[in-house]
This record gives sequence, C-alpha cells and structure tokens, in this order.
Amino acid sequence: MKLIKAIVRPNKIEDVKDALARLGVEGITVTEVRGHGKQKGHAAIYRGQEYTISLLPKMELDIVVSDAIAGDVVKAITSVARTGEIGDGRVFVLPVEGSYRIRTGELLRD
Repeated sequence: MKLIKAIVRPNKIEDVKDALARLGVEGITVTEVRGHGKQKGHAAIYRGQEYTISLLPKMELDIVVSDAIAGDVVKAITSVARTGEIGDGRVFVLPVEGSYRIRTGELLRD
C-alpha cells in the first residue's frame, strides 16, 4: 500500500475529489493547511497598507491506496490540479506497511 499526500490549491479540491472518485478511490482525508514553497507568499494591500502574506492557504489530501493504482492516483491528481503556475502544490508517495481497523482490530493489507 501507498500513502499519497498531496498539497493542492483550495480551488482545485473538488476537481481532485472528482478525479479520485472516477478511479474508485473511496477513502480520503482533507485538511486545510498553510505554507509556502518557491512561491514565498505574495504582497497584498489592506486599508492602504502593503503587507506580505508568507503562508498561503492550501489543502492537504491523505489517501491510502494499493500499489497497483498508486501511479494512476498520482497522475489524476497532478493532471487536474495543475495550472502551470508556481504554487500548484506537491504530491508525496510513501510506503505503508499496513493499517488497522479500529472497530475490529483487524490488520488490513494491500
């Protein structure tokens, strides 16, 4: 199994969820996060004063999938979340040894 962590723009979250549903991905955790990469934030003006917003709002998705579809999930996320501009986000793929269902204590494997 693989844990796929994706950081995407907030306005792309519905497109990503739809793309994952088309692949049959059933479980997903979405968290509102803030951060920056190369983008380093941006300048804004509020009441005539300019200030810098260094931590930008993003959405983080955590998805655990079988090894067989991990590549398809990454392709789906990157294709629908891409705008071509700095700040589109990142996708990380990590190995998962197993997971336990809390209700039953059952070990779930790939």
